Amino acid sequence: MAIAPAAASAPIEAPADAECFPAGDMAWPSEKAGFYALFVIILATFLSFFDMTVFAMLAERIKVSFQLSDTQLGFLLGPATVLAYVFIGIPLARLVDIFPRKYVLSAGIGVIGAITALGGLAQNFTQFVGTRLFVGAGGSAHGPGSYSMLADYFRPMRIPLVFALLQLGFIGGSTLGTWGGGQLIAMTGHWPETSEFLGLAIFNWQWILIMVGAPGLVIALLFLFVKEPPRRNAPGVQRLVPENASLLRKAIAFTGFDAVRAINQRGHVFYPLFAALALSATESQGLGAWRVPFVLRTYGWSEAEIGNILAPMLLVAMLLGIMFGGAFVTWLGKRHKDANIRAAAILFGGTTIVSIAAPLMPTGELALGCMALGAFFGLAGAPAQNAAIQRIAPNEMRGQVTAIYLFMFTFFGAMGSFLIGLVADYVVGDSHRLWQAILITASIVMPAATFFMWRGIRPYREEVERLEAVGR
Repeated sequence: MAIAPAAASAPIEAPADAECFPAGDMAWPSEKAGFYALFVIILATFLSFFDMTVFAMLAERIKVSFQLSDTQLGFLLGPATVLAYVFIGIPLARLVDIFPRKYVLSAGIGVIGAITALGGLAQNFTQFVGTRLFVGAGGSAHGPGSYSMLADYFRPMRIPLVFALLQLGFIGGSTLGTWGGGQLIAMTGHWPETSEFLGLAIFNWQWILIMVGAPGLVIALLFLFVKEPPRRNAPGVQRLVPENASLLRKAIAFTGFDAVRAINQRGHVFYPLFAALALSATESQGLGAWRVPFVLRTYGWSEAEIGNILAPMLLVAMLLGIMFGGAFVTWLGKRHKDANIRAAAILFGGTTIVSIAAPLMPTGELALGCMALGAFFGLAGAPAQNAAIQRIAPNEMRGQVTAIYLFMFTFFGAMGSFLIGLVADYVVGDSHRLWQAILITASIVMPAATFFMWRGIRPYREEVERLEAVGR
């Protein structure tokens, strides 16, 4: 059922890729097949975040080799990966709603792997930006496709567990990327500074990108063995865009206009959640992109030393965060209909404290410990936030609504690294005082993010009650 001011349904589209039946008349797919799909999606998520984390570990090497400013480095670490998302991410997510999702997911991870490897051949800053553009484009449909497929595979009571397990891909990619990236940098650091490959002169650290990109092609093949689940739609299903619609109307459907309209109809519910996510992502991803240069410049550590200390900290913190977050939301759920957003708001408060504290720590170990605590609070709140959006998003546009929500995370998260670079160059003005740029950013955006999440509790509760009243 579409989100609308009244109980009457807006038009619902029956996608062409699979049989679609009223949800109440359908048997649920095999959970064995569902868990295989979940396994492959976790692998793809792992590779995406492994690539992202290793690339961030290479930040200082990239800066020195290509003689970049902090602003240029911040742009490469963040906005370069989302510019393509701005123009084609939402249209690509539309493919999730009308074509077999396994093919969309397969193509996406294949592109990520291939283009990451090509980044190892980049000869200048502009070419590097080009590769990151295509990496962003390849990953733009992964989140919407994954959430849409899993929501059709598993019963609602299973979804919080499934979404929590999905975080294992993020946890594994982030922690192993931190440790493995440090080890790979240490290993290639003993190689000649430059070498010739295919007639091109590449730096020793660029071989790392070639190594980490290749597995994407293997995971792309695994998606082909996933069984596409039928889409579960509300009774009285009809096409959102009729077969005889004009070419212009069909083109508009690919822009995300229908999803934006649905969101706007319940703007008082969605907008606080979107604002909170955007602001928190600015800090969490911005700090994540800059933590290696921050520790290198502030405490004099090497990438390998950072990886050896931070990786186990992140692993423990994230696993504990997933377990605590699930238990915390369950406990709140027995008392409040708005448990998902209420839990997220409380956890945002914890993130705010440790994000501001991290750059103020007197030792590298304490700074990394605060970053790990930030990951704990972030992972504890992630399943609740994702489940909240899936609960209130219209099923027939779930792919694009989720894409817009994830766009806020992706775009503003990427802008976080750029923002910190700008503050470092133009406000602080001293590359050795990067910690001040991180502190300024955290002190502004995280309290604002916490405010908006608290502001979203009441509208979300009222929306859940409305949906329950109309039988959804």
